[in-house]
Amino acid sequence: MSHIFGDRPDSDGYGGDPLEHLHGGQTEQLNAHEAEQPSNQGVLRISKRVRRRRRTLIFLLVVAVFVAVAFFAFQAVRPMLTGNSDADYPGPGHGTVTFIVPSGATGRTVAEGLVAQGVAASESAVLDALSAAKGNKLIQPGSFGLKLEMKASDAVSVLLAPDNNKVHYAAIAQNLRQPEVLALLATSTGIKESTFTALAETPAKFGLPPAAKSLEGYLAPGEYRFPIEMTAEQILTQLVQATKDTLVKDGVTDPADQYRVLTIGSIIEFEGNEANYALISGAIENRLHNPNAETGGRLESDATVAYGLGLKTYNITDAQKKDASNPYNTFANPGLPVGPIGSPGEKAINAAAHPQANPYYFWVTVNLTTGETLYATTYADHLKNVAKYQAWCDANVGKCR
Repeated sequence: MSHIFGDRPDSDGYGGDPLEHLHGGQTEQLNAHEAEQPSNQGVLRISKRVRRRRRTLIFLLVVAVFVAVAFFAFQAVRPMLTGNSDADYPGPGHGTVTFIVPSGATGRTVAEGLVAQGVAASESAVLDALSAAKGNKLIQPGSFGLKLEMKASDAVSVLLAPDNNKVHYAAIAQNLRQPEVLALLATSTGIKESTFTALAETPAKFGLPPAAKSLEGYLAPGEYRFPIEMTAEQILTQLVQATKDTLVKDGVTDPADQYRVLTIGSIIEFEGNEANYALISGAIENRLHNPNAETGGRLESDATVAYGLGLKTYNITDAQKKDASNPYNTFANPGLPVGPIGSPGEKAINAAAHPQANPYYFWVTVNLTTGETLYATTYADHLKNVAKYQAWCDANVGKCR
């Protein structure tokens, strides 16, 4: 038997144990099948990539939702955070406000000004109204009568009204010198300052006396509303005429007398306050008409010296007081200065035209805050008053410059 098994060939051409052959074949087939399937490690790598993509997508969705919620929440609370920046008054408003649009104003500056003066509730409301009216490029300088708490569109309609409803507003304060007045007029009207200055150098054009070298003294202070078509010459004529009218009302009609009264009035306005105008005017007349008195006919006004020097100060040095070349130096030169040192108002003109009789030759304001003024007949008494002024200056550092 052993011989038969040992010599019989395998059907596959192999010798040996058929079971061994069978097992070997199955092993090869199984290995080939396993090679066709992905490994567990590869499957894990793919799963991780998928999970990462899912986590990224979910994160982005969460962020988007958060941003959207935050945006809408901010829109809801923005009025509270910004003070209701888009607010608008219902109108029609109340009271009166003079609103000035300066030359070169923009929609933004107009909006800021309207809010600052209480006319509009917000800049945004004004800008929206200007945009709706296509008026950003139509804003013209001028003075406008508005109300407090107006609806923005109503305020804008006034600002964009036809030109015949517009004016140039100018507020000229007392104690302003000619260059200051001309600069203010230029700013208010948009007319070049050089145009006003050239006209002021020809006083005869305005009917002033030969002694007048400019319009100084004749540019009446006050609030003016000039129609926008007025020329520089017409504007100056109006100011000069207002001064002449005041002089005539006070009984001063002769041009030379008018010039004298204006010169005294301008000094009075710089030397004291309204309560002291008449007394100071009387003291000035005492000096002018009594050249043999202690003052020797000199006014000795710091204000006139400062004007001649082109300064605004209460402190004049001894050297400046001795400089007789200054035609406005009333320490070195007797009598009135060569002309007014400013444009006096009605009360100063009235006091200069009607001085109050008194025995005084000296005066000094001892309190620049209250305007308290002390008077003296003699120089010795005046020095005592001056000491009080100096003591006040020492106690109020910086106010006596």
